[in-house]
Amino acid sequence: MARLYHVPLSPFCRKVRLVLAEKKIEAELVEERYWENDADFLRRNPAGKVPVLRLDNQIMAESAAICEYIEETRPEPPLMPRKPSARYEVRRLIGWFDDKFHDEVTSQLLYERVNKKITKRGYPDSSAVKSGARAIKYHLDYMAWLLDHRRWLAGDMLTLADFTAAAHLSSLDYISDVDWNRQPVVKDWYAKIKSRPAFRGILADQVTGFPPPAHYADLDF
Repeated sequence: MARLYHVPLSPFCRKVRLVLAEKKIEAELVEERYWENDADFLRRNPAGKVPVLRLDNQIMAESAAICEYIEETRPEPPLMPRKPSARYEVRRLIGWFDDKFHDEVTSQLLYERVNKKITKRGYPDSSAVKSGARAIKYHLDYMAWLLDHRRWLAGDMLTLADFTAAAHLSSLDYISDVDWNRQPVVKDWYAKIKSRPAFRGILADQVTGFPPPAHYADLDF
């Protein structure tokens, strides 16, 4: 069985979990307190980051590389299109959410509200929270623009780009930081993706001290 060292609300871990579940790869989940710099964990990944996946007698780090490895070794169901131009668009959007969205939104909201408390690194910075709350509006509007022109974020098929975006938004939705009424097309997209069987494990997450809102696991919002 595969083993995933993860943190429940980490969008990078959630992305890997979604891909594993979509590909029907059973994986043992091991919660990792990466901030404690445990020697065993650092041997698995000297960068000291999650996720770390043990699969096929290998230990792998970096969520984007992990997901592409899974896609290449387990191509069904496909999460990458065949055309190079379409694959480029998927990778561009993965970079958008894992870099730009993460820096402007996830790190400003989730990390300030939750991670600081869990890791005992102080209190939320109100200016950072306000910055994240402003920035997410722009990103939701951009997603709406994409979805006005496409069935899924990167095109006509569900891809790694959708799972990447959903991983970030689901983490923020757990702490009620997504205004789903701002863009109905984005809400419809999220309802569609979170109703997939691959999402069940994520919707069952419970983080001590941070109960999710009532709508979090509601497939009909």
